[in-house]
Amino acid sequence: MSGPVMTIRRLVLVQHALFAVLTAVCVGRALSTASVSGPLLLSVALLVLWYAAGARSADTHVDLLVTSPLEDRPVRALGTGGWWLLGLVLCWLVTVVVSPEMVWVAFSLWLLAGHLLPLRVAVPVSLLVLAAVVMGPWHAGELTVAGVVGPVVGGTFAVALSRGVHAVVRDSVERQRLVSSLYAAQEEAEVLHAELAATQREAGVLSERTRLSRDIHDTLAQGFFSILLLARASGATEEPGEHRRLLGQIERSAGEHLDEARRVVAALAPATLESGLHEALRRIASRFEDETGVRTELRVEGDVHALPLVVEVALLRTAQAALANVRRHAGARRTVVTLAEADTSVRLDVVDDGRGFDLATVAETAPSAGSGYGLRASRERLRELGGDLQVESEPGAGTAVSASVPLGRPGTE
Repeated sequence: MSGPVMTIRRLVLVQHALFAVLTAVCVGRALSTASVSGPLLLSVALLVLWYAAGARSADTHVDLLVTSPLEDRPVRALGTGGWWLLGLVLCWLVTVVVSPEMVWVAFSLWLLAGHLLPLRVAVPVSLLVLAAVVMGPWHAGELTVAGVVGPVVGGTFAVALSRGVHAVVRDSVERQRLVSSLYAAQEEAEVLHAELAATQREAGVLSERTRLSRDIHDTLAQGFFSILLLARASGATEEPGEHRRLLGQIERSAGEHLDEARRVVAALAPATLESGLHEALRRIASRFEDETGVRTELRVEGDVHALPLVVEVALLRTAQAALANVRRHAGARRTVVTLAEADTSVRLDVVDDGRGFDLATVAETAPSAGSGYGLRASRERLRELGGDLQVESEPGAGTAVSASVPLGRPGTE
C-alpha cells in the first residue's frame, strides 16, 4: 500500500502549498485596499495558526483513509482531521467578515472538505463555504452572475477532484490486495502441487513395487520351484533316458524363465503373450503336463483373440499361480483350464481333481505360514481391473479357481 499512501501524501503537500499561496495573495490584496489592517492581520494570524496546528492531522489521516473509506465512517467519528477542518472553516469565515478578499481561500477549503470529510458531511460544509463566497461580495454591492456561477463551478470541481482521487486510490488499494492474494494463492498452489507430486511419486513407487513382487512371484519364484522339483526328480532316477529328459526340461525351463526375468526387469509384457493369451495358456499347460505328468486340458470358449493387454497379463499370471498351487499341493491327476469370453467380461477357470482343502483353515494359517501369496496377488491384480478371484474347494473334492475381469472399463483398455 505504500504507493497509494505516498500519492495521497503528495496531494496533501500540494494542498498545503496551495493554501499558503492563496492566503498570501488574499492578504496582499486586502492590505492594498483596506484602511485598517489590524483586525485583518489578527484574523489571518488566527487562521494560519489553526491551519499549522492541525495540518499534521491531514497527514495522519492518510493511513485511515486507505484502510477505511470515508463513507464507512459515522458522522460522530469524523476523526481529528474532520473536526480540524470544521474549525478551519470557522476561522476562515472570520477572515471573510473582516475582508471579502479572503474568499479565494475557499478553493483550498473545498479540496480539504473532499479529502477529509464523508460526502454527506462534505456537501453541507462546501455549501456553507460557497454561501460565504457568494454573499461576501454582495455586502460590497458587487453581486453578479459570474460571481455566483464561478464559485459554484470552482467548488464543485474541487470537491469532485478530491473525491475522484480517493476513488482512484481505493481502486489501486483493492488491486494491490487482489494481486497480493493472487500471489499468495499461487504460492499455496505451488506448495500443494509439490505435495501432490510427491504423493503421486510415492504411490507410483508403491504400485511398481507391488507389480514387480507379483511378477517375480508368478515367474521367477514359480520357475525356480519347477526347476527344483525337476532337479529332485532327476536325482531320484537311475535311468539314463529319464535322467536326460529331466535335464532337458530343466534347461528349457531355466531358459524360458531367464527370458521372462529379463522382460520383468524391462517392464515389458510377458514373452508368452507375444502370440496371444490363448497360445500362452496352451504352452504353459503343455509344459505343466510334461513336467508334472498331470493331464492338463485347455478349453477356449468365445473370441479371446483381441483382449486388452492388461487383461491378458492378469489372466496369465492367475493361471500360472493356480497351476503352481496344483503342482505343490493338489496331488491331482487331471487339470482343466477354461478361458471364456462373454459380452461384457472374460473368465478363466482352473479346476483340478486333487485332494482339495478346507478354505477356512487355509485362510487362517496361510498368512503365518508365508504361503498363499500367489492367489492374493492375483486377486489384487484382478480387482485393480474391476474383476475378482474366487476359490472353491473341499477336502477330497478338488479345487476350482475362477478369475473374472469386466471388459470396456477405462483401466482395461
